[in-house]
Amino acid sequence: MTFEENNPQGTAPEEIAAQETQEQAPGQVEVLPEYTMQDLPAPLRAGFERLGWTDLMPVQARAIPYLLANRDIMIQSRTGSGKTGAYLVPILQRINPEVNETQALVLVPTRELAQQVLREAEALGSEMQIRPVAVYGGTRYGPQLEAFRQGAHLVIGTPGRILDHLLRRSLNLNKLRMMVFDEADRMLSMGFYPDMKRVQSYLPRHPLNTTMFSATFPPQVVGLANEFMHKPAFINLSSDHIHVTEVQHVFYSVPAMDKERAMIRVIEVENPASAIVFCNTKERVHFVAVILQRYGYNAAEISSDLTQSAREAVMEQIRQGQLRFLVATDVASRGIDIPDLSHVFLYEVPEDFESYIHRAGRTGRAGASGVAISLVNSLEKVELRRIAKRFQITFEERPLPTEEEVQAIIEQRTVALLEARLRARDRLKIERMQRFYPFLRQLCGLPEEETETEEAQGQPAEDLTENTAIAGTAMLLDDFYHEAFHTAQTQQPDGKPAQPRAVPGEGSRSGRRSSRRGRKTGGRTPAEAAAPAEGAAAGKQPKTEHSSSRRRRRGGRSRQTE
Repeated sequence: MTFEENNPQGTAPEEIAAQETQEQAPGQVEVLPEYTMQDLPAPLRAGFERLGWTDLMPVQARAIPYLLANRDIMIQSRTGSGKTGAYLVPILQRINPEVNETQALVLVPTRELAQQVLREAEALGSEMQIRPVAVYGGTRYGPQLEAFRQGAHLVIGTPGRILDHLLRRSLNLNKLRMMVFDEADRMLSMGFYPDMKRVQSYLPRHPLNTTMFSATFPPQVVGLANEFMHKPAFINLSSDHIHVTEVQHVFYSVPAMDKERAMIRVIEVENPASAIVFCNTKERVHFVAVILQRYGYNAAEISSDLTQSAREAVMEQIRQGQLRFLVATDVASRGIDIPDLSHVFLYEVPEDFESYIHRAGRTGRAGASGVAISLVNSLEKVELRRIAKRFQITFEERPLPTEEEVQAIIEQRTVALLEARLRARDRLKIERMQRFYPFLRQLCGLPEEETETEEAQGQPAEDLTENTAIAGTAMLLDDFYHEAFHTAQTQQPDGKPAQPRAVPGEGSRSGRRSSRRGRKTGGRTPAEAAAPAEGAAAGKQPKTEHSSSRRRRRGGRSRQTE
């Protein structure tokens, strides 16, 4: 498949096919000759030997010439194909070690990948006097700040932590020359897009050489490329087909008796913006909807059992973009058109083969991207093969994520979200949440020195840089405390806002008002004054009546507080 050249309006990039000839059609970019080991400078050859690399891998041979020629390029390449070396080799060659400024920035989705890139950069550039540093969330800022003070030439990091340093002015990108997005599809799936756009606002005005690596290039990734790159070329090295398609057809092999939990793991990894989950029966629809809701997802069901008013309420949520997952049968979903639907999940293979086309066709509409994911056990896989043969569909099988992989993704997202929320906190809220630090140290059994703040290292208090776990937990505790205690105090048992209580004081206005109210109502609240006194019929004295009312009020307030 050949793509037309990108332009600022967002058309797709062209493919530089491996079989391209030297004759270039109008508008196509020049095909550069492949790089070889003999082209490497001596210091880099020594680095290759240190890593045990005896020859360039295909992605390296193809990509390095474009980066050395300062070309923006999108490269489709699977994990383990050698893509890290494909961008490190030209980065290390183009960095000037005599300029103690950040000259190259590599954005990665996870701390593990940041550490891996750092290790390779240190090995490859060990004889080149180049200082790389990896920065990512969940760790202390001190070593990262020291690396910046020494003049880190190459910065590798997650978008959230890079943004943290940009906001606190500890990282300066004025001398930046090269920028790499590694595993761009994963960064988008993990929710880093807002941070990536904010990082963009700190990029220098002069042109940057930008490269993007991704295992797949669905249109949303191509759109990201258009926002950061200028007319990028495209190199595909992962398969015979380029994954820039309207609908990708994917399946996961799942255990028959544990399909619902497998579905949750797939959802966490895929992270769909919006999705329809198709089932064959209304009983299964209800089951799946309940599972999603119990796991905390914003999900609703459409089935023939719902009343018309309930169906209309669900449809209104869809129209307002307030519903992320809709679970439905084929019949119940007819007439439902969700704009920008990113995913379709087939919890069960349809009994009617034509229904697969109907289900998959709900996504990827009007040129938008989409993914149709089938969850199949061993028997259903046979049916899926028949569907593939009948409609000439190429299905991609993806490995079912393990619990450990899902746990790692959840941890990484949590750190990114905590840091983003901490960044939005103003100085007073930071000061307020710091009251919880001693409590947290005591709760976790941590000594004082293990949670030393950056304030002790000369950083301003408003630049909250405690260990992310401590700072994030303190923030959550602070928010919980104010919501559960202070906010709760503003509500009466009947749900009405409470009126501020005036504290009587000698000679104060509040005291005089309270005294006047006491004289008018016999020391009772307005509600008690409006009701008949319990002891009036019995001829009790006002003093006794006043005392019992006061005791009742005290008891009422105690019960309310409890």
